[in-house]
Amino acid sequence: MKRLAEALHWLTVAAWAGSLWAIGLLVAPTLFSVLDDRALAGRLAGVLFNSVAWIGIGCASWLLLFRIVRFGGSAFRQGFTWVVLLMLALVLVGKFGVQPILAGLREQQLAKEIVESVFRERFGTWHGVSSVLYLVQCMLAVAMVLLQRTGLR
Repeated sequence: MKRLAEALHWLTVAAWAGSLWAIGLLVAPTLFSVLDDRALAGRLAGVLFNSVAWIGIGCASWLLLFRIVRFGGSAFRQGFTWVVLLMLALVLVGKFGVQPILAGLREQQLAKEIVESVFRERFGTWHGVSSVLYLVQCMLAVAMVLLQRTGLR
């Protein structure tokens, strides 16, 4: 059972980091470069980023549970645990903080049908915040991959 739990740990790290990198660094930019309709590309990217957020929440939950069961309180003396906690915090801020703001601004802009507006500027600002949060998660995923062996062997 210990080997299965460890294998799930390794696979969870791979799934989370891989989904972050694949969607954010490959798929989303490709959507915007291939599709002529930027609104469609944005909607598709949004759906994919939403899926990655749920993957992150699930992966973080499993990794933290595994580490706490395996190491008890000493799990919080490992850099890996803190990287996962920070990544989870960023996912939660993006998913439940920034994304609802973006969705609200998108609705306001569509309702007013104003191309150049304050809403567009605010949307751009919040989209930038979301992008920075995601980029930081991608960089932390590198640390997570490199630190995943901590205490396992």
